[in-house]
Amino acid sequence: MKVQSLRLISLSVLVALTGCKDPILTLATTQTVALSDASLTIERPDTQSVSKNNYSALAYLQHQEIYNEESVIPPQCYTKTDGVNNPCYACHQTYAHDSTRPNQMRDGDLQGNYEFSELGVTNHWKNLFVDRSTLIGEISDQDITNWVNTDNYTPFIEKLRTDKTWRGEFTPLQQLPYPALAFDRQGFAKDGSGWVAFNYKPFPSTFWPTNGSTGDVMIRLPKAFQQRQGKANRDIYLANLSLVEMALKGLPQITVPTLHEQQLGTDINDDGQLTEISVLPRLSHYLGDAINVPLAHQLYPEGTEFLHTVRYIGVDQQGNIYNAPRMKEVRYMKKHSFKTRQHLASSYYREAKEKAFENLPQTLYLGDKGINNTFGWTINGYIEDEQGQLRPQVSQELAFCNGCHKTVGSTYDQTFSFARKVTGAAGWGYLDLRKQTDVPNLGESQGEFLTYFQRVGGGDEFRQNQEMLARWFNADGSVNAEKVAAVPSLYQLITPSPRRALDLNKAYRTIVKEQSYIFGRDATISKARNVLHQVDESQPPLLPEHRYVWDMQLDWSGSGVVLQPSAQRLD
Repeated sequence: MKVQSLRLISLSVLVALTGCKDPILTLATTQTVALSDASLTIERPDTQSVSKNNYSALAYLQHQEIYNEESVIPPQCYTKTDGVNNPCYACHQTYAHDSTRPNQMRDGDLQGNYEFSELGVTNHWKNLFVDRSTLIGEISDQDITNWVNTDNYTPFIEKLRTDKTWRGEFTPLQQLPYPALAFDRQGFAKDGSGWVAFNYKPFPSTFWPTNGSTGDVMIRLPKAFQQRQGKANRDIYLANLSLVEMALKGLPQITVPTLHEQQLGTDINDDGQLTEISVLPRLSHYLGDAINVPLAHQLYPEGTEFLHTVRYIGVDQQGNIYNAPRMKEVRYMKKHSFKTRQHLASSYYREAKEKAFENLPQTLYLGDKGINNTFGWTINGYIEDEQGQLRPQVSQELAFCNGCHKTVGSTYDQTFSFARKVTGAAGWGYLDLRKQTDVPNLGESQGEFLTYFQRVGGGDEFRQNQEMLARWFNADGSVNAEKVAAVPSLYQLITPSPRRALDLNKAYRTIVKEQSYIFGRDATISKARNVLHQVDESQPPLLPEHRYVWDMQLDWSGSGVVLQPSAQRLD
């Protein structure tokens, strides 16, 4: 085994020295690993050795050795189902009845069949099996509170602003760490950047605060969708955002904040005069300077952008939970190319063909710009370095993104959150769990999260969130459905106690110190018990009666959602 001595220096120095921006060619351009020791001796991992798991994540990163070529298989896919506990349905779906759906992955069979490669049958997410209780005990409550309340987004944006060699996207949003300062009541960024926050139901269950993180999502359409005759026009922008929502959800009409037909430049309701409207019918084309762009069923227009922050869990002095200023990750997507349903079908066919030939997943890297998921989207991501400063993710870390935003059967145009937006006017405003109830999915009558509890057998995919089990489950393991149904809002249902929130923050902080993201980003407090180390493909993951058809869209008709959105924080 070859041993090399390396002198490790910070990203800012490395970038200045190299000037190279391709993450395939050099780690320095995309890896911000600031270590306490100026020099270390790191043994090169032998990727052919059965003992490779003894090496640190930094060893793989520094030597640019691929640790897990199947990182597109997320940790949740290794959950022990015992044939009856099904977290798989939220991602793996086949909609045989809908021939117009652009998503033609049709992977619902994965609920009943493992189709892993020879490499993929081994669970490489070894952070799941680390007991972090001792490490957590070494961090005081005050230290972690100070940590999560520190803004690491603004310094990151300033660093990009002054980096003349940066070739990736630059998407500043003023006061983003503090949502009440960043957005107005309808979710529009106050800095005029065009970003718009929306109130959506968090996807089950990785994105529930009780399972480790808070967060938010913003959308931005191209300038033509924001303007009329070359001038910014709020009514036009709101109308076009609403038309995008209608297109994605397949709706014939939608409620909107009061819009003025005079500003829109057209008689939307065909009453022969230009008046105010609160309901927008589906149109064939977008409005304003985007008048030549047609709506496409369940697809975003070209140029659509998303900004997604994954944050620590804030705990105030009264024990309330909120979106902390410190960000674990900042994730970005842009639809760089519009693909028709027919073109997307070819992409899905290509993916299926490559899998049939047992080829390992391929990721198309774009240097500073991130990765191309080959379905029309550019994806990029930033994560904390050892000191907590945001840095571009290295190629191995970025490949993980394709696990959810490439070929998953349940997604809408490779995305999750916008299809789950509170429908219509009430959904324009910053995420507010206190103003949401547990509405059902389309075609179902029972609350989505109650249904999830029953199908999964726990409050998370791994069934190890003991607090959720104690709160919402009976001693025999069944769900206390009456208690869950009586909860007044999602805030009470899926936010953790202050004690759990602090411990989850501490657990993730230890991963940051290790820079061990390639081993898994799930901040588990103790070792996972309901997770497979090795998959036995001869055993079906779920019995037929425990497989489900499910649509991530939600039925908001009986939700009683507050109709006046606000820009308040999570609590």
